Amino acid sequence: MAYYITKLIITTLLIVLISEITKRNSLVGALLAAVPLVSILAMTWMYVDTNNSNTAVEFSNKIIWLIAPSMTLFLIFPVLIKKGIGFYPSMSVAIIATITAYYLMILMLEKFGIKL
Repeated sequence: MAYYITKLIITTLLIVLISEITKRNSLVGALLAAVPLVSILAMTWMYVDTNNSNTAVEFSNKIIWLIAPSMTLFLIFPVLIKKGIGFYPSMSVAIIATITAYYLMILMLEKFGIKL
């Protein structure tokens, strides 16, 4: 149980730290957010849990295919905000569009024989 609490604390602290840094310097915050910290943490926790790097490699290979659809959020959200749509509606639409992009990417990959 202590191990899970440690994982939770470390992961939470990183997210809060990035949020606080972004308040002071949006470029540094964006840079830290752009670094795949969640993926790095997930791969690290997978390795620590299993002592098997193959699960982290498989995870990493799947992430590569999902990078492009994840850009949907970062493209749609600012466009909607600039059009005067509120934060929460803009974020909701961007999230739904991103989920749709993930779904379409997975379907497209399956048509080419690539199973995620």
